[in-house]
Amino acid sequence: MADNAYARAGVDIEAADRAVDLMKEWVEKARRPEMLGGLGGFAGLFDASALTSYKRPLLATSTDGVGTKVAVAQMVDKHDTIGFDLVGMVVDDLVVCGAEPLFMTDYIATGKVVPERIAAIVKGIAEACVEAGCALVGGETAEHPGLLAPDEYDVAGATTGVVEADALLGASLVREGDVVIAMAASGLHSNGYSLARHVFFTQAGWTVERHVDEFGRTLGEELLEPTRIYTKPALAIARETETHAMAHITGGGLANNLARVMPPELKATLDRGTWTPAPVFDVVRKVGEVAQPDLEATLNCGVGMVALVAPDAVDAALARLADFGIDSWVAGEVSVDPAQQGTVELVGQHPGW
Repeated sequence: MADNAYARAGVDIEAADRAVDLMKEWVEKARRPEMLGGLGGFAGLFDASALTSYKRPLLATSTDGVGTKVAVAQMVDKHDTIGFDLVGMVVDDLVVCGAEPLFMTDYIATGKVVPERIAAIVKGIAEACVEAGCALVGGETAEHPGLLAPDEYDVAGATTGVVEADALLGASLVREGDVVIAMAASGLHSNGYSLARHVFFTQAGWTVERHVDEFGRTLGEELLEPTRIYTKPALAIARETETHAMAHITGGGLANNLARVMPPELKATLDRGTWTPAPVFDVVRKVGEVAQPDLEATLNCGVGMVALVAPDAVDAALARLADFGIDSWVAGEVSVDPAQQGTVELVGQHPGW
């Protein structure tokens, strides 16, 4: 570290410069033709002239972080997957309205810049942007000595996308008789980690190195399973089938998130018997003695995204999702809600629960 006043205060500018050099390779992979320039500018530039081909382009934006999952990454000392969680959180919030993500920016705050660690985080962000089809146009790394411990960091990001006005998805399109298609989650994704960490580390006293038979791997490996990115398959069914609405299942669980796209005169009824959640959800339930309503109000319980489609579009939508390797199934349907509350009801029980 250079011997200057800023360095003596705990901020290493040279380390930050090295981190930028290390991440350049990965940022370069996450480009779109509309992206102008490279790293080093004060702002990321994106050529918006493509929007002139739209009749009425609507810009959509989303911002989020990954919550306390970063604590698990720090415990395991593995940092190249947390970027998938960050991108998944923002792009799949955006895609539910039918918007294509165009570009993304990220923000990393850390107690001490370790160039290799920062580069690993950005590597994951860039690889996830490629999977989502958006450009990583810029970001910021901030060193906060005294506020964060040297090995601590947090990440956040924001994305912007576009959708044609007459292709906008949402509650206004949902109809009685629509079918609920569920798309499988890859695991806990990036929500409910305060509960999961409390159950595994505080209540059970487990370590991230513990091998868990139900998982077939260590606890740390299971908890760091990256968030599945549904962007391209979700856009495919939105564009190619009669899809009326979608919901990204994040904090609050399946029922609460699906209710956000339900008109008050309709309700969705989902049958738990149509899927078996991955073992991690059952282990959290049993080890933590967590009541099922609490579990379902916190975790995605095996469903990362849902789509509400017209009955005659179901087969085409399922087939298209399969093309992308997404396990999906019919989980329920939409009917009239006598209470006029736009509710979502889960009925039945998961096989084996």
